[in-house]
Amino acid sequence: MSGETNNPAAAPQATGAQPRTAGAASPDSAATVPGDLRMARLLWPFMLASAVGLVPFTIYSTFLVPIADESGAGVAALGQLRGLGGLAALAVGSALAPLIDRVRREWAAAAGLAVLAASAALGASGDFLLLAAFCLLVGAGTAVLNPALTAAAADRFDNDAAAGRAATLITATQSLTALLAAPLVALPALVWGWRGDLWAIAALCSVLALYFLLRGRRKARPGAETEAADKTEHPGYVESFRLLGTLPGVVPLVLVAMLRTAAFMGYLAYLAAFYDERFGLAPGPFAMVWTLSGTSFFLGNLFAGRLLSAERARISAERLMTLALVVALAALVSVFFTRSLWLSLPLTALVGAAHATVAACVTTLLVRRCGSLRGTALSVNAAGMSFGVFCGAGLGGAGLALGGFAGTAAALGGLTLVALVLARVVARSSTH
Repeated sequence: MSGETNNPAAAPQATGAQPRTAGAASPDSAATVPGDLRMARLLWPFMLASAVGLVPFTIYSTFLVPIADESGAGVAALGQLRGLGGLAALAVGSALAPLIDRVRREWAAAAGLAVLAASAALGASGDFLLLAAFCLLVGAGTAVLNPALTAAAADRFDNDAAAGRAATLITATQSLTALLAAPLVALPALVWGWRGDLWAIAALCSVLALYFLLRGRRKARPGAETEAADKTEHPGYVESFRLLGTLPGVVPLVLVAMLRTAAFMGYLAYLAAFYDERFGLAPGPFAMVWTLSGTSFFLGNLFAGRLLSAERARISAERLMTLALVVALAALVSVFFTRSLWLSLPLTALVGAAHATVAACVTTLLVRRCGSLRGTALSVNAAGMSFGVFCGAGLGGAGLALGGFAGTAAALGGLTLVALVLARVVARSSTH
């Protein structure tokens, strides 16, 4: 695997070399991008680990009521514990971001999976304090696992288009898992309960952690490729942040991701309440709306990544991101003002697809622009999105309290509008 041998021209090094111009194609960027099936055959361990990383919290959310009964705490108390995961992801992702580029991706992934295995084992106890530890550890583990897997997948390919496509395949896998995980964990639970689900995930994470650990050790054996990689100078901890900030458009890209996530997660937080009040949809029928939103997000992420990796892409990632934010803004605001169920449904699908497209564009641009600092960039980006999740529900709720669903539309639409302005800053940076 050639992931650890990064092209020195692709990103700034500790020696002070200047980054390549943002948006400029790398020398091999015109190389043919492998098809999705071929990529999946190469990346399946990363895709599997990425999918597994989302399951612990899916189990927690799906079985919140029986877990609350077992712990002796209320549903509200356990629901609030879920927020600890977001705070842990923010803290750990920010603190460890530069280290993602200083250790082998496989070892970072193994560490994240080991933490998830430990967290699942603790959660299976049903004790309230251990469930709090479960939430903290899941947030911390995924903060390391997700950027390590995304960067490792991108590192498997030498040209920008293929690297960006590989990264978006990992994020598409995550969105598909978010859509399918609930029924997949509910069926085995009929046999062994929610505790059995957690023990199964603990075992699977342990096996995957061992796989990535051994994979990393194989790559660490002496050889020409490894020796070349070992000679690569890595910037220091603080210097990594400074160099990342000097890359054209990277800071506004991270802000776009944070604001987009805040708007989308705030929108999802109150979508069920909106459909209930406006159209009288009970939780059962609303599950179809949730499936519609999740499916559109997955397809938007998948096809946007494919479009951006095309040998002769008809639209740049910067322009596609701007267009998608315009659509996301219009659709999100329109959803909360529509009075027709049959109009709100396609708008709901449009919101999901537009936000997924923006997410794919951000991932692609970070991979292309950051080169050997892509692990740091993706980790900072994940931390920023965790902060966005934390802020989105709060701002959406404040808008709802002050002005009803029109207030929610104004608050979340405002976040999307600021993201749109920053997207234009990103687009201008590609010309300098």
